[in-house]
Amino acid sequence: MSDVRTITTPYGDARLHVDRARRPVAALALGHGAGKGVEAPDLEVLADALPRQHISVFRIEQPWHVAGRKVAAAPGVLDIATVAVVNTIRVRSPIVLGGRSAGARVACRLAPRLGAVGCLALAFPLHPPGRPASSRLAELRSAGVPTLVIQGERDPFGLPDEFPDDLDLTPVPSADHSFRVPARGELTQEQALAVLVEAVVEWVTARVAGV
Repeated sequence: MSDVRTITTPYGDARLHVDRARRPVAALALGHGAGKGVEAPDLEVLADALPRQHISVFRIEQPWHVAGRKVAAAPGVLDIATVAVVNTIRVRSPIVLGGRSAGARVACRLAPRLGAVGCLALAFPLHPPGRPASSRLAELRSAGVPTLVIQGERDPFGLPDEFPDDLDLTPVPSADHSFRVPARGELTQEQALAVLVEAVVEWVTARVAGV
C-alpha cells in the first residue's frame, strides 16, 4: 500500500503517493493527466511493479484533483505545484521525472530545472486530436535529458509513427490514449500494461541507472 503524504503548494494541498523500493537504483516521480488522477491504470501498475525492480515510485496528485475539481489547472499552475512536491522528495538515487498526457508535458518542461536525469512521457499529447499541425514536439524535446515515450498505437493525440525516429519510443499494440485495448485486440489489457512496465524498467535501468 502506498504511503500518502499531503504537501502544501502555492495553489493548495497536493498529495504524494509513495511506493519505495527496498534497494533503489532510481526513483520515478510521475504526474497524472487531466482526466483520472494517480489511479490511472498505467500509473498504478508502475507503482505496483517498479519497486520490486529496485525503482521507487512517487505519484504526484495535483491540488486541483485533491480539491475535487473537474477541470485541470493551467500549465503554469501545474508546473509550480509539481516543483513544490518534487522538492520534498528525499532520495539518494537518480530521479526520472515523468507523467502521463498533461503530466508528461509538465515533466518535459521541468526535467532540466529539477535536476532529473531522465524523462518518461506516457501517452504524450503530441497534438490535439485531428490537428497534427498543432505539434508539441518542441515541448517534448525541451526536456533536455534522455527521454522515453510510450505511446498507444491508436492514440488520437499522436500515433507512434508521428514521432521522430531519433526518439526512444515504445509502442503499445492496439492501445488508445489511456492504454486501453479492445476486448479482442492483439494483446489483453494485462499484457498491454506489461509491455509498458517492461519498457520502463529496461530503459530506466539501462539508460539512467546504468545497471
